[in-house]
Amino acid sequence: MFATFVDLYLNESHLKALPPALLHLPPLTAHNEEDLSCFCLISDSLSVEEFTFVQASVVLELAQEANREERRAEQRGGEGGGYASNCLCATPGLRGPSRRAEDAADEVKTDGNIMVRRCLFSFKPFRIFMFGIGVFSLFLFITSLGGQLLTKKMAEYPFTIRNEVLGSAESRGVLRRICDMLETIMKRIDTLSRMDNASDLKRLEELSLAISRFQPANLMEKIQAIAQNMSSMAAKVDQILQNREAISRAKYGTVNQCEVPKDPRYPECPNKVDWMRARWTSDPCYAFYGVDGTDCSFVTYLSEVEWFCPPLPWRNHTILSTHKPKEKRQAAFRTDLTALLEQMSTGKESLKFMKRRIHHLTRQWAHAANRLAQRLKDKWREQKLVLVHVGFLTEESGDEFSPRVLKGGPLGEMVQWADILTSLYVLGHSLKVSFSVKELQGFLGVPPGRGSCPLTGPLPFDLIYTDYLGLQQMKQNMGLSLKKHRCRIRVIDTFGTEPAYNHEEYATLHGFRTNWGYWNLNPKQYMTMFPHTPDNSFMGFVTEELNETEKEETEIGKQHRMAVAYGKEVSMWKLQGKEKFLEILHRHMEIHSTVYYEQQRPQEIPAFIKNHGILPQLQLQQLLRKAKLFVGMGFPYEGPAPLEAIANGCIFLQPGFNPPHSSLNHAFFKGKPTSREISSQHPYAERYIGRPHVITVDYNNLEEFESAVLEIIKVKVKPYLPYEYTCEGMLERLHAYIHYQDFCTPDVPVAPQNASEVPRRYLVRLPNSMAFGWPTNMSSPLMWPPLSAMQLWVSEEGQSCTEQCQYRNLVCEPAFFSLINSKDVFQQLQIQCDQMEVEMNHVFPGFSSSKKNCFLQKEPLLFSCAGFKHKHQRLCPCRDFRAGQVALCTACL
Repeated sequence: MFATFVDLYLNESHLKALPPALLHLPPLTAHNEEDLSCFCLISDSLSVEEFTFVQASVVLELAQEANREERRAEQRGGEGGGYASNCLCATPGLRGPSRRAEDAADEVKTDGNIMVRRCLFSFKPFRIFMFGIGVFSLFLFITSLGGQLLTKKMAEYPFTIRNEVLGSAESRGVLRRICDMLETIMKRIDTLSRMDNASDLKRLEELSLAISRFQPANLMEKIQAIAQNMSSMAAKVDQILQNREAISRAKYGTVNQCEVPKDPRYPECPNKVDWMRARWTSDPCYAFYGVDGTDCSFVTYLSEVEWFCPPLPWRNHTILSTHKPKEKRQAAFRTDLTALLEQMSTGKESLKFMKRRIHHLTRQWAHAANRLAQRLKDKWREQKLVLVHVGFLTEESGDEFSPRVLKGGPLGEMVQWADILTSLYVLGHSLKVSFSVKELQGFLGVPPGRGSCPLTGPLPFDLIYTDYLGLQQMKQNMGLSLKKHRCRIRVIDTFGTEPAYNHEEYATLHGFRTNWGYWNLNPKQYMTMFPHTPDNSFMGFVTEELNETEKEETEIGKQHRMAVAYGKEVSMWKLQGKEKFLEILHRHMEIHSTVYYEQQRPQEIPAFIKNHGILPQLQLQQLLRKAKLFVGMGFPYEGPAPLEAIANGCIFLQPGFNPPHSSLNHAFFKGKPTSREISSQHPYAERYIGRPHVITVDYNNLEEFESAVLEIIKVKVKPYLPYEYTCEGMLERLHAYIHYQDFCTPDVPVAPQNASEVPRRYLVRLPNSMAFGWPTNMSSPLMWPPLSAMQLWVSEEGQSCTEQCQYRNLVCEPAFFSLINSKDVFQQLQIQCDQMEVEMNHVFPGFSSSKKNCFLQKEPLLFSCAGFKHKHQRLCPCRDFRAGQVALCTACL
């Protein structure tokens, strides 16, 4: 019987590195102590990694020696035996020859080392098992070597050079058998280690039974064949590594040509190359663009795909400039919306709602297109390539809106997006629509990977309309291309984003940083639902317009003592004190509601209110045409429903807020990128529509509330809809934005960096007015809105330009700030400035009248209509606006 005896002097970290099989094997009594051999490892001087390698080597040596002993035994006629060998262990605390097995089994050394002694079984299958552990360790080593080559193309992988290296069915079968055997034995050993009461003989029998299940016929020969194939594979890997340098030279040139450029025009190039050296494997997109770990590939990528390094002179640059400019086409109005409806999928309730809305308003869109076409006559309109990515409806963003469409959830965003899609299509532009990140990636040409690299080609769109969630998804997929092409993006933003929140550095330093904003866009690229933030562009939506016949029928069918409450969700009825004003309203009117419920009537709705549940659009419209009053409950803010009610002949009664609601005192506005204060539930209706269609009162003053109700019963009103919320009004507005707004061309003149660099603006004040113009002997700059629309006013202390222009019945126009950011303007306004400073602040240009200090704006992105500061007065550029179209000046078309 052959047995091999191993003495291992180990510390605790080495014990953890041992395979469980060696630690849990029971000790055996050798038949012939003189035939024992031992292997002594000087383990204290080894790291865990080094010890693991030595461990594998020892196991391989044991297995090979066992195989040789077996052959010698067969030559002696099958008698068991062993080989004699003595070793001198040089570990601290142990001198002289190795002690006998039974003397050293339980020794614990004084220096903290633990001597673990285990006998390896003499069973033939177990020798194969131990050899398998060594082969398995070798496989791990080869695999780790192959992992370094993963960035190479598939044709260069060492594992695909020849199928017979490791790809034969026979080799795979052998490996599977080894893995199965190892797994079964490990499980059995683990079970035996828990058998505290079992005798060593019983444990040995159990383990022998587990091992005997495997029939390792010819297994040793197959393992040796695999090992030879591994050796051949290693040689081929070495050959590939040697040839790679030659391939790189043929592809990129000599080593001297690939030195990192040091060009002052590209100061970031060396740092970017260093970054690529350390991180180029972090995203597969770099390998997609040909990066392979060499400096040549780094510089080529940074000069041709990105733009941080200068072009290499020996590269063929004609390939890079083969993209032909887009052929310009004229846009033609469309009245058939069938093709648009076919572009939109119908899987979600939100998309079904949008399609129903588009289809329902088809006739009104067609009439509006014909009227606008007649007004514009034969004016050239370039057809734009437009991508619309609705981020908040993608599955990747969570899409909380679609499941709530039929349950009273908010529909305002879907109403606006449906109208944006229709407007772009009716205006004749080429339209692509995306409702998922996968569609977005396909439309943009996103390279494979994690979004660190630019797009595979030029941006295929002139304009991209999206929302904040879609903008974040674009950032994750476009890499540096987002920064390069962000001037083409338009962000649909319900409540608006003020410049102080938009500028990332300024917002971070001055406490304006929120979960939104900080994108460093031109503030006019944010497009709102209502014209409440002149720093942004007003996109709006469409409300169905009644024709003359429908208006007459509505006036005749009005029930003067019928009211409809505004609020489809139960949460909107949790307003404190609502019972008091609702009881007063109930004394004079019959109250109806459209609150969603599933089985039981919500307890928040008083019993005297008739609740219809969620109504289809046609039935809701019929209900509004009968009702005289549409009463607001204080929430939601600035929704489309009040405009719809007013368009159907209702009077909108809403609560005023004192103090105004804002992010300072109301949870709803916290985190939104605006400091705007809301004076009522619907500020647009209060300011731009007003009495008799809109009445704003203090709901806490019950006498005032009741007086308003009695007034509403007596007064007669006709259905009314502002022009800017008709189909024609939205088409006109969007046409002007697409035709005139250009955020890719920098503003001229540029904001100064210090007071000494302030250029002359040559603006002159027109006689007897606050208007300014360009001297007659000079050509005025081309800009939109035109300079002729500007009037310059000075705000009061602590007053914003938005408020000052509204007081003058004008609108603040941020496009004019760059013209008035000058010393000359202060002089022409006769403002005394003892000191002129240039700072980055969202309330400049302005001045402090008490200290006679004047300030110019350093950062153009911080020109702000909304900004105000106590003890500061501002220079406010205002403009006029068209009747019913506040977004456009009288000379803007």
